[in-house]
Amino acid sequence: MLRTISRLKLFLFAALFLGVILAVPQESLAAAGPQDQDVAGAIRAKLDKSQFKDIRVSVDANGVATLTGSVSLFEYKQDADNKTHKVKGVTAVRNEIEVAGPSVSDSQLRKTLSEKLAYDRVGYGNVFDAITLNVERGVVTLGGHSHDYPNRDSAVGVASTTPGVKEVIDNIEVDPVSQMDWGIRMAVARAVYGDPALNRYAIDPAKPIRISVQNGNVELYGVVDTQGDKNIAEIRANSVSGVFSVKNYLEVAGQPTEKQQ
Repeated sequence: MLRTISRLKLFLFAALFLGVILAVPQESLAAAGPQDQDVAGAIRAKLDKSQFKDIRVSVDANGVATLTGSVSLFEYKQDADNKTHKVKGVTAVRNEIEVAGPSVSDSQLRKTLSEKLAYDRVGYGNVFDAITLNVERGVVTLGGHSHDYPNRDSAVGVASTTPGVKEVIDNIEVDPVSQMDWGIRMAVARAVYGDPALNRYAIDPAKPIRISVQNGNVELYGVVDTQGDKNIAEIRANSVSGVFSVKNYLEVAGQPTEKQQ
C-alpha cells in the first residue's frame, strides 16, 4: 500500500514538473539565436555597400542591434544608424561605429567648415540664416538660426560629409514660419542693403549682414567694417513697419566680440 502511494506521489510530481516545463513560452526555452541571426542578416543586407564594409553587426534577444567597426565619414555612421532602425525586428540601435577618416586639426576643420557654410544655399535665402559653428576634438556643434528646414538640413549635411568630422551636434533653431515674418525679412533686407553705406555688403554672398526674424523680432548677425556700419544697420532695421525689436549682434572687424544675451 505504501509503495503504491509513493509511486503515485512520484507520478504526480513528474506530471507537475512536465506541466511547468510545457507552460514556459517556447522562445524562452529555445535559444533566440536563429531569429537574431535573421535580423542581423537583414541589417547586413541593408549595409551591403562599400562605405559600410568595416561595420560589424550583432543583435541580442530583445532586438537591440549593436553596430561596431569604422567608417570614413560621419555621414556613413548616421546613414548606417538610419538604415538599421528601419529593419523589421530591430527595437533599438547602439551605434558604436568610429569615424576613422583623416586626422584634421580643430582649427583646420573650423576654417574649412566656415568657408563651406558661408556659401551654402546661396540663392536660397541664406542671408536669413545665422548659423554658428564650434569644433572640439573633431566634434562639430552647429547652432544659431536658420529660416527654414532645408537650409538647416543642408548645413548639417555639409558638416556630416566633411572629412575629419567625428560627430555632428545639431542645435540650429529654425525660425517660425509665418507670412508676417517673411514680409519683415524681405523689408529689413531691402532697408539694410538699400542704404548707400551698406549695399557693398551684398557683393559677396558669403559675407552679408545676416537677418533672423522670430515673430516680428529681428536679430542681426555677421561682420561689418566699422561701428558706424553696425549702427546704421540697426537704425535701418528698426525703421521697418511691423518690427517689434532689433537685437544687433553684428561684429566689427578687429574688435572684441560682444557676448550675446
